[in-house]
Amino acid sequence: MHTCEKIYTDIPMGHVQHRHPGHCSFVHGHNWSLTLTFACEELDHLGFVIDFGGIKFISQWISEHLDHACLFAKSDAEGLKMLAAFPHLFKPYILDNCSAEGLATHLFDVFDALVRKESANRARLKSIKVGEDSKNFAYFEK
Repeated sequence: MHTCEKIYTDIPMGHVQHRHPGHCSFVHGHNWSLTLTFACEELDHLGFVIDFGGIKFISQWISEHLDHACLFAKSDAEGLKMLAAFPHLFKPYILDNCSAEGLATHLFDVFDALVRKESANRARLKSIKVGEDSKNFAYFEK
């Protein structure tokens, strides 16, 4: 198996851990990073796992959905009420679990589907590393 890696850095996002007993229960933000590891069995006609110049669709997706977004869990009733009351204050992104681990799991499925589609199933996402900052990371792989 061949692999390669692409890193996206300085993605400003907020989130709230509504069940956390400490300060993470407040809306707060980080400069997130995403490290995507791609894999394939056979290289393409250029000798690449994936052409880094040909995956702008990923950075566009990140810009559209995550850049300056605030992550909320579907189970966060108070957060969802706040969004309904003040929709102009947030670029919401709602998912099952807005921890770094939950975001890694969610984004793995999103990016794997995009990569498989764009490569006609030749390449896939092998793993994702999500960093809240320069010290705290979560990983997901299949």
